[in-house]
Amino acid sequence: MSVIVRFAPSPTGIPHVGGMRTVLFNYFFAKAGFGKFILRIEDTDQARKVEGAVEAIEESLMWLGVAWDEYEVQSKRLSHYKKYAEELVLQGKAREDDGAIRFNVPKEGATSWIDAVGNKKIEFLNSEIEDFIILKKDGFPTYHLANVVDDHLMNISHVIRGDDWIPSAPKHIMLYQAFGWEPPVFAHVPNVLGSEGRKKLSKRHGAKSALDYKKEGILSDALVNYLMLLGWTPKNDREILTTSEIIQEFKLEDIHTAPAIFDERKLLWMNGEYIRAKSDEDLINLLKEFNKDEKEVLKILENRQILSLTKTRMNTLVDFKKLVTSETTNLSGEENKIRESLLAELEQVSSWNKDEIFSVFKIILDKYQIRMPVLYKIFTGKETGLPLPDFLEALGKDVSLARIR
Repeated sequence: MSVIVRFAPSPTGIPHVGGMRTVLFNYFFAKAGFGKFILRIEDTDQARKVEGAVEAIEESLMWLGVAWDEYEVQSKRLSHYKKYAEELVLQGKAREDDGAIRFNVPKEGATSWIDAVGNKKIEFLNSEIEDFIILKKDGFPTYHLANVVDDHLMNISHVIRGDDWIPSAPKHIMLYQAFGWEPPVFAHVPNVLGSEGRKKLSKRHGAKSALDYKKEGILSDALVNYLMLLGWTPKNDREILTTSEIIQEFKLEDIHTAPAIFDERKLLWMNGEYIRAKSDEDLINLLKEFNKDEKEVLKILENRQILSLTKTRMNTLVDFKKLVTSETTNLSGEENKIRESLLAELEQVSSWNKDEIFSVFKIILDKYQIRMPVLYKIFTGKETGLPLPDFLEALGKDVSLARIR
């Protein structure tokens, strides 16, 4: 069987990372099977369409490295759905209902399938399913008809989607049977839960999109790696995997049957690991692009010594700016007095290195009976940060003293 899968979002908003996890399952399953990945925009619900959503979906996929082989838009395919809906009416399998077309659900027996996740049989009694609309008055199809017609015409082999779509599956199978078509393999993936482990991750409950994480300094390859581990475990329980390793190892039968829990702290840890694995050159390029409008940060990035200080302490690209720039702060009268004394002592340092700088710090700390957070505040506006003597050595004397003048 040729592997052909699809990601079929509705442009009613930007997909959150739980949804993007399912996209990645589709994408890597296609890649592992030398198959095709189709992006299909399901925009038949025109009333709920959000301006800019399609562009955001495309940008999200491109940033994550998900390249589609084919691109379809359902609103441009309306004639297909009308044709097939009318065909069912002619066969007595659907009926006209106040300008719409409603499918006649067979009331005897049951509808079942073997789901690829967990290799389990799922069954619904037909008597529990009501007749449903397949073509609306406005000529647009409902999700059920458009989904089945397109999956058939596009030769979709596997439908990999969240398990909240399980109640729709018997309706889809009934439509396949009514048309005399072979259904695809269904794989209903347990949804991703929020950090508390009780509610499904959703936009309504503050779930972020891939583009939100991009703005927060998460690397695309780190996010892909983390999302793939939400409901799937590779061999040897490894956590850091390259794209090629994921392609080699990913199998539908290895998807967990229990929901995964989204842990942002784990994502931050993994992102830090990816940052530290980058070459200095690659990391500098990433930081330059991320901080392209930050003149002070771009200037500091020219200093490789500072990069080596920050690299081991960063979990996101945002952290670099936080570590190397100063925050505006109001010093007390006593703190200003300490600042002036510190400036006078540091101006006398002839050999600008961390040992000489620390010697001055020790004099000031002893003289005023204070601790290092006070000196951090004077230099950075914060009470912690990079090792201060090392940081000031890397900045150089002129830049360091300019910060406290």
